[in-house]
Amino acid sequence: MYFKALSSGADIVCLELEDGVAPKDKEQARNNAIELFENDAEVDDGVERVLRINCVRSEVGLSDVQAVLESKRPPPVIMMPKVLGADEIVWLDDLLAERGHSTRLHVIIETNQGLENVARIARASTRIDALFFGGYDMAAELRCNMAWEPLLYARSRLVHAAASEGLDAIDVPYLDLNDDSGMRREAELSHSLGYCGKGAIHPKQISILKEVFTPSSQKVKRAREIIEAFSKADTGLVVIDGKLIEKPVIREMQRVLSLVDSS
Repeated sequence: MYFKALSSGADIVCLELEDGVAPKDKEQARNNAIELFENDAEVDDGVERVLRINCVRSEVGLSDVQAVLESKRPPPVIMMPKVLGADEIVWLDDLLAERGHSTRLHVIIETNQGLENVARIARASTRIDALFFGGYDMAAELRCNMAWEPLLYARSRLVHAAASEGLDAIDVPYLDLNDDSGMRREAELSHSLGYCGKGAIHPKQISILKEVFTPSSQKVKRAREIIEAFSKADTGLVVIDGKLIEKPVIREMQRVLSLVDSS
């Protein structure tokens, strides 16, 4: 399933050790995952390989960390669930640095305490590449419906923290595999809020999510035109088609082109 996932068109493929694995299977799953990463061929396919470990405040999470530290070829990225504070990030960063591992970090914010500390968490380590919104756990803790409106504040705080540190913000997966229109609608709302991606739990969701989060050809063309006009004007602002274009707009247009260049 892992190698099939690598060819699914996803930007990130995450091996699961946390909630998706029964307690009795944790050790076997850990051993299998470490073996996969140690034997995974170095292929420049543009797919980011990630291992989601268990919470580092748990015994099984500590065992996951120990296995990563002992590995001669660790996962390129570790995804940390249920992070409550920056101290967890600093602790793992220090251990990886001591071992000489260059492993990057993805951090899931899915508790109220984590949300309260999200700004400090985001700047706790230069290893962090992305913040992930764990909406289902968050909704359960806040005792609210797993819907857009009740979680808008939480989603927004994560986006603000990610933007402050130049990190990616990734939204929670949509679990109803039979509701493509509902997933598209939620993905579009997430995109408009500032998220740059959304988790998928099945390959059938990937094409829709790519459509939502990949800039359209019209938007790319417009970005190139604006950047070119701004460059030729050689001023702090320029008027294009009656609209005032300043440097913040240029930064957004450059971000659009960077998404296309990296795809």
